[in-house]
Amino acid sequence: MKFEHLLSDINGFGRFQIMIIIISFIARFTLPCHFMLGNFIAAMPSHRCDLSALDDEGVFGNLTQEQRLTVSIPVQEDGTPSSCKMFPEPQFHLLSNSNDSDLATVPCQNGWVYDNSTFKSTLATEWDLVCDQKGQNKATATIFFMGVMFGAMTYGSLSDRFGRKTMLLVSYISGMLFGIASAFSTSFIMFAVLRFFTGFGITGIVIVSSVLSVEWVDIEHRKLVGVIDSLSWTFGNSMIPAIAYCVKDWRQLTIVVTSPLALAILTWRWIPESARWLIANGKFEKANFYLQQCAQMNQKQEFASKITPETLSSIIVTERKDRTYSYLDLVRTPKMRRLALLTGIVWYGVASTYYGISFNITGFGLNIYLTQFVYGAIELPAKLSVYYLLDKVGRRNTEVGSLLGAGICLAVNIFLPRDMSVLRTVVAVLGKGCSAASFTTVVLYSSELFPTVVRQNGMGYNSSMGRLGVSLAPLILLLDEVWRDLPQVLLCSIALLASLMARMLPETRDRCLPETIQDIEDGQTGKSLAGSQVVETTEIPLKSKANDEGGN
Repeated sequence: MKFEHLLSDINGFGRFQIMIIIISFIARFTLPCHFMLGNFIAAMPSHRCDLSALDDEGVFGNLTQEQRLTVSIPVQEDGTPSSCKMFPEPQFHLLSNSNDSDLATVPCQNGWVYDNSTFKSTLATEWDLVCDQKGQNKATATIFFMGVMFGAMTYGSLSDRFGRKTMLLVSYISGMLFGIASAFSTSFIMFAVLRFFTGFGITGIVIVSSVLSVEWVDIEHRKLVGVIDSLSWTFGNSMIPAIAYCVKDWRQLTIVVTSPLALAILTWRWIPESARWLIANGKFEKANFYLQQCAQMNQKQEFASKITPETLSSIIVTERKDRTYSYLDLVRTPKMRRLALLTGIVWYGVASTYYGISFNITGFGLNIYLTQFVYGAIELPAKLSVYYLLDKVGRRNTEVGSLLGAGICLAVNIFLPRDMSVLRTVVAVLGKGCSAASFTTVVLYSSELFPTVVRQNGMGYNSSMGRLGVSLAPLILLLDEVWRDLPQVLLCSIALLASLMARMLPETRDRCLPETIQDIEDGQTGKSLAGSQVVETTEIPLKSKANDEGGN
């Protein structure tokens, strides 16, 4: 007996499942806020060398502020004062002769003056992370996502061993504690360490809640749940610019975006454990308890009496239930190994593309808050289109097409002139929409590809590959100093490569979730639910791309 058939009897998408989605939404809202937080707390406002020491010495006399800047700071190509250089001593002759190209300059000697019109304070202004130190400022995003990457691997393994619900609470508590603590950092090193552990803590929310939601719904509603879960990111991405606009101090902003986790902790008690995981681990009594709850809440009491621990023991019989699974099980067998390789590359490409576009929020010369809002708003139509496409063209083709669209948009922006900032932003927004569609699809798609016994390990591995891509995205953007268009070229290439890898994966539309590793290796004949009838279908084995063409 397949778990899907049991779940269909007690309503695979009723009040019970809606409760899970609503509770999960609360905590998932804080994730995109933290992921995009670096765009605001690590923003680098306009700055110049501080001349107050010279002013105190009376060097400038009665010169106006504009004249003081003229004789003290060289002018950049765009006509604005240099951000990082100054003259060793005032050059008063520049008041009559504006040519300063041959004059010697030195780094700022007495700190910097910052433009506080957009941000009250940021990491850059707090610890002078500008000019020669700007690499540290850019590295804050990388440090955070390195924590996310290691957290994904850890939570993926531990939630397969100790359960989804337990590790979800651990993620809530650790994410909140480290997030709040980072707001009280007294040095950049302290902040970087706490930011790493914040990323480590909160990453369990996304990989655990995504799998938990998918494991509790029937085949017909898996795509709906995947899209709804993804819309929490859209909501967070759209809200973070409004929150950041109102809270312009980086410490206060960090606390505000972390605070929803307190409510998530209070509502955790109503989150059920995954019945699939309980059955896979031989915990039939507990699985029966949650399935009875599901039947009662979904008003399917007539089926509740038919569910007993004894009947549940027949759902998974091909592998030992007392076995402990690990990440090694992802590579022990040929088809699992190929699946892990392909999905890992796809996740890396999806994450690099999505966040490479998202982090380039100031690269088009427009308002940072407006650009971030549009970046978030475009995800709504993109993800709604995914809901339609997942059934019409399938998971695989949706993933391939969205990655291809993101790559094309990145390629177009390479050739558009820099002064066409509005058009470049429009193309980037379209690329962001395509990359958001690819992210929405890959989360659902991956959870359907891996068997229940290692599904959380598979999602943890994939999430860590994705976070590796996110960690490197800020560093890729720094390569514009080598060649202006190099970041765009690299991101475009990554998107296209990921699209090719996604084309080699099997289709999962209307298929029962695989329960065991043997299901993957055997290409077992499973069942899909079409309407109200049970229809026999053949599971598509992980073969070569040429043999997989007819998967749809």
